[in-house]
Amino acid sequence: MARRSTPEVNAGSMADIAFLLLIFFLVTTTIEKDKGIARNLPPKVEQKEDINIKKKNLFEVLVNKDDQLLVEEAPMKLKDLRQAAIDFLDNGGFPSSDPGYCNYCKGKRDPNSSDNPDKAIISVKSDRLTSYKTYIAVQNELVAAYNFLRNRESQRLYGWKYTDMKKQLDEGAFKNTPVKEEKVKEKLKKIQELFPLKLSEAETKKN
Repeated sequence: MARRSTPEVNAGSMADIAFLLLIFFLVTTTIEKDKGIARNLPPKVEQKEDINIKKKNLFEVLVNKDDQLLVEEAPMKLKDLRQAAIDFLDNGGFPSSDPGYCNYCKGKRDPNSSDNPDKAIISVKSDRLTSYKTYIAVQNELVAAYNFLRNRESQRLYGWKYTDMKKQLDEGAFKNTPVKEEKVKEKLKKIQELFPLKLSEAETKKN
């Protein structure tokens, strides 16, 4: 009896199937992106002499390895950090007779707190075991304090929020109107000068 020939499997379309599967996984797979803080670093400046900073003009935020906050040497909850920073930045402790008097500040004008927003510095120091989540949350609250005050002043001077106009500018909303874009930049710069972001990153604690 004649032997039957073994049927062959048609593998001609396997390459096409593999290619389609590859396309499918490339299209449907989600690639996680690293999250971080968008911040422009200041240009390097050669320091010719030591700068003396008054202790009352320094707002110290410490974060330990257990994600607990110590603000101005006192324990504090994260939810209270933003308001504490606002109170510090907006204090305006200089007397009205002083050339550095802040006439737009609405704080308590405590002589033991910051003299002027231009002199107020926020220092953040974290333990190397501090969680990234808490570190980012602390940064967000502090930046939000600056944005709150900048929004208040831009509303007072121009009738719009600083953060809204900054977002529009970054998204290129004024690229077709160069004159308006330049005016917006000037106004944003003026607001930034009223409450300059002076957020210092202290060296991370190693133990």
